[in-house]
Amino acid sequence: MMNWFHTFFNYIALSILRLFAFVPYTWTVQTGYALGSLFGRLPHQRKRVVLTNLRLCFPELKINQIENLAIEHWRLFGRSVLERSRIWLGSAEQIVSMIEIQSEVKLGDCKPRIFVIPHFVGLEGGFMALSAMAAEKSWPRGAGLYQNMKNPFFNQKIIEWRNRFGGKSIARQSRLLELIREIKSGNFIFIAPDIDLGPKDSVFVPFFGIQANTITAISRLARACNAEVCLMITTLNADRSKYICRIQRALENFPSDDPVADTARLNRCFEDEIRKRPAEYYWVHKRFKYRPPGEANLYD
Repeated sequence: MMNWFHTFFNYIALSILRLFAFVPYTWTVQTGYALGSLFGRLPHQRKRVVLTNLRLCFPELKINQIENLAIEHWRLFGRSVLERSRIWLGSAEQIVSMIEIQSEVKLGDCKPRIFVIPHFVGLEGGFMALSAMAAEKSWPRGAGLYQNMKNPFFNQKIIEWRNRFGGKSIARQSRLLELIREIKSGNFIFIAPDIDLGPKDSVFVPFFGIQANTITAISRLARACNAEVCLMITTLNADRSKYICRIQRALENFPSDDPVADTARLNRCFEDEIRKRPAEYYWVHKRFKYRPPGEANLYD
């Protein structure tokens, strides 16, 4: 019975995604805002997670400011969820029309390069827009890490959708050797390190003044491949009519001889970007889930 229900739910969700891939973009945006606003007002665990994250990261804000920021975040989160229908199922032209690439580095030059992507709600769009552009211009492909979903049906579907422009999805559990091969082949790598997946290959470094469990892979990969490391930030433009994916010039003197210092430096870079547009950051994730020995759970 449960298998039948899961199958039914999966195909209903897939039908909704297909619907919103082809309705006018403004409909998708407005419906996403409405659903996000509704979800942000209902009592659920993720609502508490968002409020906790905002209180921890912005202690200078008053309670009503935190609540207003959370409401705006849920609106943008709802929009981004429905926009994935167009990002995953729409044409390359549809994707490029909603996400503009602006790069301070020469793309397609086969230079060993790692794009570091903080979790703004537009992250998925930036990745797909650059993949579509790379396919159009016959550049080397992009390869991105992914975390397996609990739903195997959508796990496989999303991998297929992400790879449809010639990109490659690599499981986060894979060895670094697979990433090294991609970089040394001239392909660019996407890594979003600001997510707490456990203590393996991670260190505690400050994020908004709070110790956050963070992977050190970027520093180690850059050193192993002699690769440039560039921040890739996908956020809404001034009137919120589309997204701008900004690829910044390579970080200077990165990596250093100290992976922990490098990891802390990346977190500071993320903070600088998040403070410019805090509502667009992915606050629904338990960024401070794992704690240093002796520290209490921050989400209880």
